[in-house]
Amino acid sequence: MAKPSPANLRAFVRRHARLAPVAGLPGIRLFQVDDVTVAWRLAGSELGQADPPLPFWAFAWAGGLALSRYLFDHPGEVAGLRVLDVACGSGLCAITAMLLGASSVHAADIDPLSGAAVAVNARANGVRVGFSLADVTAADPPSCDLVLAGDVCYEEAMAGRMLDWLRRAARGGTRVLVGDPGRRYLPPGLELLATYRVQTSHELEAGETRDSAVYVIRG
Repeated sequence: MAKPSPANLRAFVRRHARLAPVAGLPGIRLFQVDDVTVAWRLAGSELGQADPPLPFWAFAWAGGLALSRYLFDHPGEVAGLRVLDVACGSGLCAITAMLLGASSVHAADIDPLSGAAVAVNARANGVRVGFSLADVTAADPPSCDLVLAGDVCYEEAMAGRMLDWLRRAARGGTRVLVGDPGRRYLPPGLELLATYRVQTSHELEAGETRDSAVYVIRG
Protein backbone atom coordinates (compact mmCIF):
# COMPACT_ATOMS: atom_id res chain seq x y z
CA MET A 1 0.00 0.00 0.00
CA ALA A 2 1.39 3.40 -1.00
CA LYS A 3 2.01 5.87 1.76
CA PRO A 4 -0.59 8.66 1.85
CA SER A 5 0.68 12.04 0.70
CA PRO A 6 1.02 14.95 3.15
CA ALA A 7 -1.94 16.62 1.42
CA ASN A 8 -4.08 13.51 1.92
CA LEU A 9 -3.09 13.33 5.59
CA ARG A 10 -4.02 16.97 6.12
CA ALA A 11 -7.38 16.29 4.45
CA PHE A 12 -7.84 13.28 6.75
CA VAL A 13 -7.35 15.45 9.84
CA ARG A 14 -9.78 18.09 8.60
CA ARG A 15 -12.33 15.41 7.67
CA HIS A 16 -12.28 13.42 10.90
CA ALA A 17 -11.61 16.12 13.51
CA ARG A 18 -13.43 19.33 14.32
CA LEU A 19 -11.84 22.70 14.91
CA ALA A 20 -12.62 23.63 18.51
CA PRO A 21 -11.32 26.00 21.21
CA VAL A 22 -8.81 24.72 23.75
CA ALA A 23 -10.05 25.19 27.30
CA GLY A 24 -7.91 27.57 29.33
CA LEU A 25 -6.01 28.89 26.31
CA PRO A 26 -7.97 31.84 24.92
CA GLY A 27 -7.76 32.27 21.18
CA ILE A 28 -6.22 28.86 20.44
CA ARG A 29 -8.16 26.30 18.41
CA LEU A 30 -7.17 22.76 17.44
CA PHE A 31 -8.63 20.07 15.23
CA GLN A 32 -9.79 17.53 17.82
CA VAL A 33 -11.73 14.26 17.81
CA ASP A 34 -14.38 13.10 20.24
CA ASP A 35 -13.65 9.35 20.30
CA VAL A 36 -10.10 8.09 20.71
CA THR A 37 -10.98 4.54 19.65
CA VAL A 38 -12.58 5.65 16.39
CA ALA A 39 -9.68 8.01 15.65
CA TRP A 40 -7.19 5.22 16.34
CA ARG A 41 -8.96 2.82 13.98
CA LEU A 42 -9.34 5.37 11.20
CA ALA A 43 -5.69 6.43 11.53
CA GLY A 44 -4.56 2.82 11.15
CA SER A 45 -6.62 2.45 7.99
CA GLU A 46 -5.31 5.73 6.57
CA LEU A 47 -1.68 4.87 7.31
CA GLY A 48 -1.99 1.21 6.33
CA GLN A 49 -0.85 0.13 9.79
CA ALA A 50 -2.34 -2.71 11.83
CA ASP A 51 -1.04 -1.16 15.06
CA PRO A 52 -0.81 2.60 14.57
CA PRO A 53 0.43 4.98 17.26
CA LEU A 54 -2.14 6.29 19.74
CA PRO A 55 -3.61 9.42 18.11
CA PHE A 56 -1.77 11.98 20.22
CA TRP A 57 -2.31 14.42 17.34
CA ALA A 58 -6.07 14.41 17.90
CA PHE A 59 -6.33 15.86 21.42
CA ALA A 60 -4.92 18.49 23.76
CA TRP A 61 -3.22 16.30 26.39
CA ALA A 62 -2.78 17.27 30.02
CA GLY A 63 1.00 17.78 29.90
CA GLY A 64 0.83 20.02 26.85
CA LEU A 65 -2.06 21.97 28.33
CA ALA A 66 -0.08 22.76 31.48
CA LEU A 67 3.00 23.70 29.48
CA SER A 68 0.98 26.00 27.25
CA ARG A 69 -0.72 27.60 30.26
CA TYR A 70 2.70 28.22 31.79
CA LEU A 71 3.92 29.88 28.60
CA PHE A 72 0.87 32.17 28.57
CA ASP A 73 1.69 33.14 32.16
CA HIS A 74 5.40 33.60 31.34
CA PRO A 75 5.68 34.76 27.70
CA GLY A 76 9.28 35.80 28.33
CA GLU A 77 10.15 32.09 28.28
CA VAL A 78 9.66 32.06 24.49
CA ALA A 79 9.71 35.65 23.19
CA GLY A 80 12.39 36.05 20.54
CA LEU A 81 13.74 32.51 21.00
CA ARG A 82 14.27 29.46 18.78
CA VAL A 83 11.96 26.76 20.13
CA LEU A 84 11.71 23.00 19.56
CA ASP A 85 8.54 21.09 20.54
CA VAL A 86 9.40 17.37 20.84
CA ALA A 87 6.86 14.53 20.62
CA CYS A 88 4.58 17.37 19.62
CA GLY A 89 1.29 15.57 18.89
CA SER A 90 -1.17 18.24 17.79
CA GLY A 91 1.48 20.96 17.93
CA LEU A 92 -0.27 22.79 20.77
CA CYS A 93 2.91 23.84 22.56
CA ALA A 94 4.59 24.85 19.31
CA ILE A 95 1.61 26.98 18.30
CA THR A 96 1.46 28.59 21.73
CA ALA A 97 5.15 29.47 21.56
CA MET A 98 4.78 31.04 18.13
CA LEU A 99 1.73 33.06 19.19
CA LEU A 100 3.71 34.39 22.16
CA GLY A 101 6.51 35.74 20.02
CA ALA A 102 9.09 33.01 19.49
CA SER A 103 11.43 33.86 16.62
CA SER A 104 10.99 30.37 15.16
CA VAL A 105 9.37 27.12 16.23
CA HIS A 106 10.01 23.61 14.99
CA ALA A 107 8.00 20.54 16.00
CA ALA A 108 8.96 16.86 15.80
CA ASP A 109 7.04 13.61 16.14
CA ILE A 110 7.21 10.03 14.84
CA ASP A 111 3.58 9.97 13.62
CA PRO A 112 2.89 11.24 10.06
CA LEU A 113 -0.57 12.33 11.19
CA SER A 114 1.07 14.56 13.76
CA GLY A 115 2.76 16.41 10.92
CA ALA A 116 -0.60 16.84 9.22
CA ALA A 117 -2.22 18.04 12.45
CA VAL A 118 0.57 20.53 13.12
CA ALA A 119 0.14 21.95 9.62
CA VAL A 120 -3.64 22.41 9.79
CA ASN A 121 -3.59 23.58 13.41
CA ALA A 122 -0.85 26.12 12.78
CA ARG A 123 -2.76 27.49 9.80
CA ALA A 124 -5.98 27.67 11.86
CA ASN A 125 -4.11 29.79 14.42
CA GLY A 126 -2.37 32.00 11.88
CA VAL A 127 1.22 30.91 12.60
CA ARG A 128 4.00 29.02 10.84
CA VAL A 129 5.56 25.98 12.51
CA GLY A 130 8.18 23.72 10.95
CA PHE A 131 7.87 19.95 11.33
CA SER A 132 10.18 16.94 11.18
CA LEU A 133 8.96 13.34 11.07
CA ALA A 134 11.67 12.06 13.38
CA ASP A 135 12.58 10.40 16.65
CA VAL A 136 14.68 13.19 18.13
CA THR A 137 16.31 10.82 20.61
CA ALA A 138 18.13 9.11 17.72
CA ALA A 139 20.36 12.15 17.22
CA ASP A 140 22.12 14.78 19.32
CA PRO A 141 19.99 17.69 20.53
CA PRO A 142 19.93 20.44 17.89
CA SER A 143 20.93 24.03 18.40
CA CYS A 144 17.99 25.97 19.85
CA ASP A 145 17.16 28.12 22.87
CA LEU A 146 14.25 26.22 24.38
CA VAL A 147 12.91 22.65 24.21
CA LEU A 148 9.30 21.93 25.15
CA ALA A 149 8.22 18.38 26.02
CA GLY A 150 4.59 17.76 26.91
CA ASP A 151 3.42 14.35 28.16
CA VAL A 152 6.46 12.22 27.28
CA CYS A 153 6.53 9.93 30.36
CA TYR A 154 3.59 7.62 29.74
CA GLU A 155 5.66 4.63 28.53
CA GLU A 156 8.80 3.33 30.24
CA ALA A 157 11.20 2.87 27.33
CA MET A 158 10.24 6.13 25.66
CA ALA A 159 10.42 8.07 28.93
CA GLY A 160 13.93 6.77 29.60
CA ARG A 161 15.20 7.72 26.15
CA MET A 162 13.47 11.08 26.14
CA LEU A 163 14.61 12.15 29.61
CA ASP A 164 18.20 11.19 28.80
CA TRP A 165 17.98 13.26 25.59
CA LEU A 166 16.39 16.21 27.40
CA ARG A 167 19.13 16.16 30.04
CA ARG A 168 21.77 16.20 27.29
CA ALA A 169 20.02 19.20 25.74
CA ALA A 170 20.06 20.95 29.12
CA ARG A 171 23.75 20.20 29.64
CA GLY A 172 24.39 21.78 26.25
CA GLY A 173 22.90 25.06 27.46
CA THR A 174 19.32 24.73 26.15
CA ARG A 175 16.46 25.52 28.53
CA VAL A 176 14.20 22.47 28.83
CA LEU A 177 10.59 22.60 30.07
CA VAL A 178 8.51 19.47 30.66
CA GLY A 179 4.74 19.33 31.14
CA ASP A 180 3.39 16.24 32.89
CA PRO A 181 0.27 15.27 34.90
CA GLY A 182 2.06 12.68 37.03
CA ARG A 183 2.52 9.91 34.50
CA ARG A 184 3.89 6.65 35.84
CA TYR A 185 7.39 7.09 34.42
CA LEU A 186 7.97 10.73 35.32
CA PRO A 187 11.33 10.61 37.16
CA PRO A 188 11.66 12.05 40.66
CA GLY A 189 13.73 15.11 41.41
CA LEU A 190 12.68 17.44 38.59
CA GLU A 191 12.41 21.11 39.55
CA LEU A 192 8.75 22.14 39.77
CA LEU A 193 7.81 25.51 38.26
CA ALA A 194 4.01 25.52 38.36
CA THR A 195 0.90 23.37 38.66
CA TYR A 196 -2.37 23.86 36.78
CA ARG A 197 -5.82 22.31 36.93
CA VAL A 198 -6.50 21.54 33.26
CA GLN A 199 -9.69 20.47 31.54
CA THR A 200 -9.37 17.13 29.80
CA SER A 201 -11.78 14.29 28.99
CA HIS A 202 -12.86 10.85 30.16
CA GLU A 203 -11.63 9.73 26.74
CA LEU A 204 -8.08 10.42 27.90
CA GLU A 205 -8.00 10.58 31.69
CA ALA A 206 -9.88 9.36 34.76
CA GLY A 207 -11.88 12.59 35.00
CA GLU A 208 -12.86 15.79 33.25
CA THR A 209 -10.10 17.76 34.98
CA ARG A 210 -6.62 16.88 36.17
CA ASP A 211 -3.69 18.53 37.93
CA SER A 212 -0.75 18.87 35.57
CA ALA A 213 2.65 20.35 36.34
CA VAL A 214 5.51 22.10 34.56
CA TYR A 215 9.12 21.28 35.40
CA VAL A 216 12.51 22.56 34.31
CA ILE A 217 15.45 20.24 33.65
CA ARG A 218 18.73 21.86 34.63
CA GLY A 219 22.03 21.19 32.92
